Amino acid sequence: MNTLTLLPFIVLIAAMFLMTRSAKKKQQQAANMRNEMQPGSGVRTIGGMYATVKEVNEDTVLLDAAPGVDLLFAKNAIGAVLTDDEYNRIVHGIEHDLKSDADLVPDDASSLTETDAAADAPAASDDKSVDLGKKDASEEKADQAQAAEARAEEARDAEAKADEEPKKTDGESDAK
Repeated sequence: MNTLTLLPFIVLIAAMFLMTRSAKKKQQQAANMRNEMQPGSGVRTIGGMYATVKEVNEDTVLLDAAPGVDLLFAKNAIGAVLTDDEYNRIVHGIEHDLKSDADLVPDDASSLTETDAAADAPAASDDKSVDLGKKDASEEKADQAQAAEARAEEARDAEAKADEEPKKTDGESDAK
């Protein structure tokens, strides 16, 4: 046989070997992670539930999902063992890795747009009325009446155009 005809088979066998090897590595890492679980560590199940490990057995894990709620899971159902910081960040919303409070971005943009001149200026008085585009009930009724009048005028114009246009027929006429 020619070596050129064997080359695709060799490449295929090598690719299959590499894929199975990487899959076995991932399985081994997952098994090691599950075996290193200890009571008190936070975990995420393959279903996406976060809980704390209460007890580890040979094939099962007892999880504390909430106060008074203990769940028994198979070890294979544990998707990830989380660090304490990561578990607290996700479950409790506690951030431990903040460097300083000065680096925080404020919730509103007022402190970002404020200038020294604006800070020194006196506060705006409330006695000036600001037009927010809202109208009184009487103004709103007047606007509605104008809109109704405009619609009625458009309808009259449409009727007038319809009367002016010659009527179309199907080609037959009454004249003899």
